[in-house]
Amino acid sequence: MTGDGATIASLDARLIRVPLTRPWGADVTAVGVIATHVVRSDGGEGWGFSWTPQIGAEAVHALLTNDIAAAAVGREAEPGAQWRAVWQHLHEAGGGGITTIALAGLDLALWDAATRAAGTSLAGFLGPRRHSVRAYGSGVNLHYSLEELVAQVRRWVDAGFDAVKVKVGKPDVAEDLERLQAVREVLGPDRSLMIDANQRWELDRATRSLEALAAVAPAWIEEPLRADDLHGHIELAGRLKASSGIPIAVGENLHNVFRFDDFLRTGAAQIVQPNVVRVGGITPFLGITAIAAEYGAAVHPHLLPELSGQLALTLPAVPGVPEPMAEDVEDAGFGALGVLDGPSPVRIADGTLTEVPHAGLGIRFS
Repeated sequence: MTGDGATIASLDARLIRVPLTRPWGADVTAVGVIATHVVRSDGGEGWGFSWTPQIGAEAVHALLTNDIAAAAVGREAEPGAQWRAVWQHLHEAGGGGITTIALAGLDLALWDAATRAAGTSLAGFLGPRRHSVRAYGSGVNLHYSLEELVAQVRRWVDAGFDAVKVKVGKPDVAEDLERLQAVREVLGPDRSLMIDANQRWELDRATRSLEALAAVAPAWIEEPLRADDLHGHIELAGRLKASSGIPIAVGENLHNVFRFDDFLRTGAAQIVQPNVVRVGGITPFLGITAIAAEYGAAVHPHLLPELSGQLALTLPAVPGVPEPMAEDVEDAGFGALGVLDGPSPVRIADGTLTEVPHAGLGIRFS
């Protein structure tokens, strides 16, 4: 908790370009990190960040330095207390996307300040529900050759992962199937295989593709359609329920609690994957996970394991619902990219994420 009556005294932000060791495509060779720093009226400090691959980092930085800082200074510094008010202030620029990505920079810094003031980690502050989280190997690999893809999956198996996720969406589904059959051969029957279409299909193509790809027993299909297409997802969910039963996972491109509620309430998705930055920070992330629990949907946070893994440690167990998993994209973590000013706050080994002792969020950028 903050000191009595503590307010936000200042908010600063700086933009960092972080080259990716393994480019996510010809046009995604780096990610943008907007590192934030909050000072409270009681002297407490907190460090947070916003994040976006390649597109929009300058816009996020401008929104933080111009609009969010002006709106935030003088407001209560308690984490979450002013989130909705600032979101409403930004709403003319959009209810999600750039606005919520930028708002995360403030929200995370406020949570960091409060957690540091309490002398504990984020999990300690929120209350841990488990000591470790299952992690899965992930990669942006649709552009990989078959040989490169198989080699990546072998690295994951050798590293102890018992679940992996690969991209699908080649022009011919026969090529997708060939690639997934090769992956399944490496994994064997007992490891989980998830597939991610990254919004590449329309409804009928998704239906035909998943009829073929069901042969490799995918644990879920992620973003089969454009994330904006709620009714398409509703129809596809009905088709899959009557055929292969493959669950639909969405969330990395849903940006506020209302959209998550839409997809869960209508049965358009069975698994949600909120990205803690894209939804606006820890405050809305916790609201989204509470809604998912009400609907009996699994929550597997999207990317950013240094932070989302900490949050996964705190999510309540829901009877009959799979435990949260953390996504570990190969060579893409902040620690692996060498941009942290200190050790990573989490450790991933043998397919398991655990917390490393630290204060606050444990994420500061060099």
